[in-house]
Amino acid sequence: MTDELRASRPDRLELGEGIRDADGRLVLVDLLAGRLLAAPDDPAAPLRTLAQLPCVLGAVAPVAGHPGHWIAAADTGICLLTPDGTPHWLARPEGQGMRMNDATADPAGRFWAGSMSYDAKEGAGSLYRVDHDGTVHRVLDGITIPNGPAFTPDGRRMYLADSARGLVRRYPVDPATGALGSPEEFVRVEDGSPDGMTVDVEGAVWIAVWGTGTVRRHLPDGRLDRTVRLPARRPAGVCLQGHTLHITSARLGLKDPGPDDGALFSTHVAVPGLPAAPYRPEFSLPEPL
Repeated sequence: MTDELRASRPDRLELGEGIRDADGRLVLVDLLAGRLLAAPDDPAAPLRTLAQLPCVLGAVAPVAGHPGHWIAAADTGICLLTPDGTPHWLARPEGQGMRMNDATADPAGRFWAGSMSYDAKEGAGSLYRVDHDGTVHRVLDGITIPNGPAFTPDGRRMYLADSARGLVRRYPVDPATGALGSPEEFVRVEDGSPDGMTVDVEGAVWIAVWGTGTVRRHLPDGRLDRTVRLPARRPAGVCLQGHTLHITSARLGLKDPGPDDGALFSTHVAVPGLPAAPYRPEFSLPEPL
């Protein structure tokens, strides 16, 4: 089944990423601009800035029990954002020439974030896990451009894209410890790069495929089930807000961006998703300045 859709909002972003149904609202980032944005209920209204960082902002997750607080993959590490937008760093494990990329919380309340080099150097990136006590652990390395991760609703499977290699892998996860098992190849993309992902309640994986103008739903066995086409060449992020699939896109790197490159898109889907899982800390959060 193939669909085509049109931009649902007036904004055009340089690198729209990290879109999430979080804290009862739709949030996303303009990654290189360091902006955390919220989408008003009125689709004709412009996006609203929740926080502006002086660095790259890859993605966020809400913090359970603390409205307005976020955990974020930003700059070279992981920070907590208070409601006034002030970052409080948990760790900055990456060095010069590196940045954080996509990130999400798992159903058990841990936060996972990928890193990459600005020049997409092969194998330079890593995947980090932030535990409930705020400690940050490097759990995978040798990744070029990590996107996702995305988790099944039970938290027992994680999907992680290495976009530069056109590969999505699936990892077993121990929900009690966050330990990863041995991966298996889930999908190999030959005509573009797998970017942001989300998993619906049936365990199917929606994948934004950069460079193709498509978002694809793959069944748990990897078979392609549905393709959504949009008039933007670089879809980057996806999320499900109930039965609505939201998609971000990018103008980054396009010499001749079209009118819908960088736009947000929305469409109805038959199988819903769940709201973004929150990070669940077991320590005292910093207070706003």
